[in-house]
Amino acid sequence: MAPIGPRTFNVSNVLSVIMGGGQGSRLFPLTKDRAKPAVPLAGKYRLVDIPISNCINSGFRRIYILTQFNSTSLHGHISRTYKFDHFTSGFVEILAAQQTFTNTSWYQGTADAVRKNLIHFLNHDFDYLLILSGDQLYRMDFRRVVDQHVETGADITVATIPVARNEARALGIMQIGEDRRITRFVEKPNDPAVLDSLRLPPEWYPKLGIEGERELFLASMGIYIFNRQLVRELLDNPLPDFGKHIIPHAINTHRVFSYIFQGYWEDIGTIRSFFDANLDLVSELPRFNFFDMGSPIFSRPRYLPGSKINGAQIDHAVISDGCIINQARINSSIVGLRTVVGSGTDLNRVVILGSDYYESQESVLMHECEGKPRIGIGANCKIENAIIDKNARIGNNVTISPAGKPDKADHDLYYIRDGIIIIPKNAVIPHGTVI
Repeated sequence: MAPIGPRTFNVSNVLSVIMGGGQGSRLFPLTKDRAKPAVPLAGKYRLVDIPISNCINSGFRRIYILTQFNSTSLHGHISRTYKFDHFTSGFVEILAAQQTFTNTSWYQGTADAVRKNLIHFLNHDFDYLLILSGDQLYRMDFRRVVDQHVETGADITVATIPVARNEARALGIMQIGEDRRITRFVEKPNDPAVLDSLRLPPEWYPKLGIEGERELFLASMGIYIFNRQLVRELLDNPLPDFGKHIIPHAINTHRVFSYIFQGYWEDIGTIRSFFDANLDLVSELPRFNFFDMGSPIFSRPRYLPGSKINGAQIDHAVISDGCIINQARINSSIVGLRTVVGSGTDLNRVVILGSDYYESQESVLMHECEGKPRIGIGANCKIENAIIDKNARIGNNVTISPAGKPDKADHDLYYIRDGIIIIPKNAVIPHGTVI
């Protein structure tokens, strides 16, 4: 991140809230046993590490995560990863949805989730409430957003990103004035005439710092800043969602401004976007750079040994800690923590989420006696265009490919989503299986 000028606010006056999302049905089966923010990413991280790291790198160290589905693994990851010392007020805590005597419903949306925890939040001393999504891949200095928020005298600031016409149809699009104040919001505009009216004027590009001349629209990133005194007022209603309800109404009654972000940003909301974002990381110049130590991405320290490569051929791959890779061929793939890959196996465009533990020799022998494979990927396998979830047991001589199959399917051994095969967590794929 580039150096920034003098602060117009105190970083200790910001309270951050990360939305954990609902059931994460579009990421199923990766969300079958875990909350969406707990989905593994890039071999050794979790999705939630991204917004938390952005907060920490921005100096914002009071962070809540709101969740309600399958939160066990997320709780474990947070408790083992983010520990601040006793001499700071910093914390990273999960607030899971709960039924009470006065409220028996679960979170109905982003605004409803904040509303149900508002009394808890207001017990803290803060001037600005930062609302973030738990399933996006990006690197942002939030101090710049709050700086603009203060300088413009905004009641609400919405982070936006310029997108092309084909992307705009699937997003919430903002229309702004030259002063960046938002004047209109349209959710997923498909009418060409409506899209034309929302187009960002090219003559504004130099003032907004946008390079090029291509047609652009401003899409909401689901990142919001609210003034403290405004939060209670905006939530004094039953409206469930910030993006669909609260922000569009507030545009007409309050000073709502756009912060224009122009870096890499990806919403990891579907199996396809998850798969593509992971595989982009193996390119020589990935759009998201985990090697940027100016603003590192933090995760759980696991103290694993370095990976062992025994004669493998590896081309454009990310190999995480603690792996044992025998004489295999790995191309354009992510190999997660503690993964064991057998000799003669060919992996092409595969995202392996790794294993939670090393299997003991006794366990390996016991499973062999039962005719079951060990944890990892066996020998002489051929796997392509697939996601292998954690602790999967894939036997020898197994073939896995979505070729010739429908884009979506459910099977006892696997799932297909967006044309990608997913082997679920703890799955057992017998020796010689052809998928």
